[in-house]
Amino acid sequence: MFEFKINATQGRARTGILKTPRGDIRTPAFMPVGTAATVKALTVPQVKATGADIILANTYHLMLRPGGERLKRLGGVHEFMRWDKPLLTDSGGFQVWSLSSLRTITEEGVTFASHIDGSRHKLTPESCMDIQADQIGSDIIMQLDECTKFGSTHKEAQDSMELSLRWGQRCKNHFGDRETQNLFGIVQGSVFPGLRERSAKSLVDMGFDGFAIGGLAVGEGHETMCEVIDFTVPHLPNARPRYLMGVGKPIDILESVARGVDMFDCVLPTRAGRHGQAWTWDGPINIKNAKFIEDLSPLDSAVNCEASQNYSKAYLNHLFKCGEILGQTLLSWHNIAFYQDMMQKIRAAIAGGYFDEFANELRAKWK
Repeated sequence: MFEFKINATQGRARTGILKTPRGDIRTPAFMPVGTAATVKALTVPQVKATGADIILANTYHLMLRPGGERLKRLGGVHEFMRWDKPLLTDSGGFQVWSLSSLRTITEEGVTFASHIDGSRHKLTPESCMDIQADQIGSDIIMQLDECTKFGSTHKEAQDSMELSLRWGQRCKNHFGDRETQNLFGIVQGSVFPGLRERSAKSLVDMGFDGFAIGGLAVGEGHETMCEVIDFTVPHLPNARPRYLMGVGKPIDILESVARGVDMFDCVLPTRAGRHGQAWTWDGPINIKNAKFIEDLSPLDSAVNCEASQNYSKAYLNHLFKCGEILGQTLLSWHNIAFYQDMMQKIRAAIAGGYFDEFANELRAKWK
């Protein structure tokens, strides 16, 4: 179990360090998403320059291409992509949920058709552990779960949550105890407080190294997401990291930190960047808008990133109008740097005892 030290708190918000053999993760932390062993449009040195301590990759995509056994022969994802810092892998449960027309779920696991070529594959709790731990070589590994769809009935959510708990125990049994890798359980239960409480307490009893809140950012909306976090976090131990999966917009992260969450991931910064949207301290802007055609100001000179400081909005507007790939790279780079800058300022605000004031100022701008 990695050492997790909380250095300061304000209300439920907290800042600390999760120590891993590949380096410290400063929390609250945002993990750029490198689904297929790449943070889209960016080089590893660019990602490192933003201040990211950890990135995320995806089991489902990597097991299909290039394949788990091949990855193992190539030295695992760290060696493959030349990333020497911590790596977390999603179990693939979310992709199984999103590709519902291509899969069948049983007690044993999930059988699905590849979205690439239609070939058939099976993912069980045991094989999910083998792929993440031994083939990909992740530092933080997620249990296999079923992501409960939003809008489920109480019975559907309960059945799904209970399946995830049984899979979680199988993952824990197969994973065993490892000094250089951690295994996180995933709390499910949709929007039902009783189910979330039962899921969280059961996972704590199983003895996971950290705990994720899953089944959010699937259409429930910001306010409902906050409510679910409110009634889930109190059932998770203070001494272990809490990870909100697949979230999100800056306001989502800010409100989740205020509720005691430590770790986040989302494709939004790079996906938005590829489509011309840049996140700033005053909210998002669309660089393709005509008002930027002759705007010589940078995206944000206060963000410590070459893309943020050294290129004018007019130039970026031109790149997108011309369909130049460089525009997508620069906006993705800026967005990741902005998110890391945001996390650093959040950590400083908690440590300095002014997080409430900091958060209220941003709420007025971002809502």
